[in-house]
Amino acid sequence: MRLATWNVNSIRARVVRTVEFCVRENIDVLAMQEIKCKPEQFPYAAFEEAGYHVEAHGLNQWNGVAIASREPLEDVEHAFPEMPGFLKGHEGPGAPQEARAIGATVGGVRVWSLYVPNGRSLDDPHYLYKLDWLSALTEYTRGALSADPDLALALVGDFNIAPTDADVGDPTIVEGVTTHVSPPEREAFRALEAAGLQDVVRPLVPTGYTYWDYKQLRFPRNEGLRIDFVLGSHALAEAVTGAAIHRDERKGEIPSDHVPVVVDLDLTGPEDDDDRPMIFG
Repeated sequence: MRLATWNVNSIRARVVRTVEFCVRENIDVLAMQEIKCKPEQFPYAAFEEAGYHVEAHGLNQWNGVAIASREPLEDVEHAFPEMPGFLKGHEGPGAPQEARAIGATVGGVRVWSLYVPNGRSLDDPHYLYKLDWLSALTEYTRGALSADPDLALALVGDFNIAPTDADVGDPTIVEGVTTHVSPPEREAFRALEAAGLQDVVRPLVPTGYTYWDYKQLRFPRNEGLRIDFVLGSHALAEAVTGAAIHRDERKGEIPSDHVPVVVDLDLTGPEDDDDRPMIFG
């Protein structure tokens, strides 16, 4: 299985290059973030013509997540358990949930396409929402892997965190001044790893960013951030055979400000081919 994640920054504006990428790179499963549309507005036809099934979750012109797959998507969920919501001016529980998570099982892998809240600024209520959201995601992960330690779980998407200094090339992102690099955010990322996940891309792709702001020539200057990840459980990490950050997708006409991150998986082995679920060839 070739699994990819991509913050497409409006699927209706970039459907052609998104589908072309999937076909050209032989993507089996694509997790998308910031689709910026309701399900009824999603351009399903272009994906279906290319042989993909799509499940989309969007509530308005903001946020939104989706998964496209060559095989049917099963057990679709539009939120993980206890996922908090947000509404400016609303304090305490009960705030409406945003369209930031969609999960589905495909080819024996439980895939979550995630668009983690940005945080906006260190003194904004959205920052506390971000930390609460990540905490709930960590609890879900811990519970899921405790219930099934052999679960092939992939949490993929735009995490809006640069977990190490090596992931930061944008000079405007400064600890103590901006989000994405604050100690609580980085601690939240490490808590996810401690819950049983690991970054399966960096060991194979030791350098490279996944996001460059449109302003101030950030891309030509390579002043980017690595904030898009494939975090996998032990079972998933053991199946990874390759990975890539597709930097060139930041070039060309109307690019997203993010690029795809791709991993190759082989969940079959010589001793258990008959017992494993079917994985794409």
